[in-house]
This record gives sequence, structure tokens and C-alpha cells, in this order.
Amino acid sequence: MSEINLSGSEITVLKTMGLNGSQVMGEVLLSRVQGLEEAELLDVLQGLMAVGYVLGSKDNIRKVDEMLNVTFRVNSAYMKMLHSALDPRARQMQNKPRRRRRE
Repeated sequence: MSEINLSGSEITVLKTMGLNGSQVMGEVLLSRVQGLEEAELLDVLQGLMAVGYVLGSKDNIRKVDEMLNVTFRVNSAYMKMLHSALDPRARQMQNKPRRRRRE
């Protein structure tokens, strides 16, 4: 299993969408994301969809107007790896050796 490295804007979008598998409309996503312009959000979504982390009801999104009517959700195949990539404690726990029983 390879480690997932995400940028700050990708982390913001994924946290806004939630990692529970529910669908989010592009219009709702745009209103909830703080600090990202419309074009930047579109770029981030296109990148996440290209890698396969996010699925949309429409694959080829070129304009912000098209993005507003599309539903997005996190791909369930990557959900566990994305959750560990977003949570720094999970990475620390993976690197920490397990306790051994003394005899």
C-alpha cells in the first residue's frame, strides 16, 4: 500500500466533502469551501477525479457552471487510505512498533 500525499487545497476539499461516502452537489461544495476560488476548486476536483479519489456524476468538467450541477463523492476504494492521509495520528500509529509481551 503506497502513501498518499495531498496538497493543502486537496485536503480542504476532501474534508469538506467528508469521508463517509455521501454525495455532495458542486453548488453546495462551492459554498462550503473557504479560501478557494471557483477556478481553483475546479482544478482540485479535476485532479482528485483524475487520480480516482473522487467520483462525479459527470466525468469531463471544464467550466464552473458545469461543476455546480454535478454530484461528487469520495471513492470508497480509497476511503481508508485517504482517512489515514488526513489524520496525522494514524500515520504515527503505523510507524509505532506494537507492544510485545514479556516472558
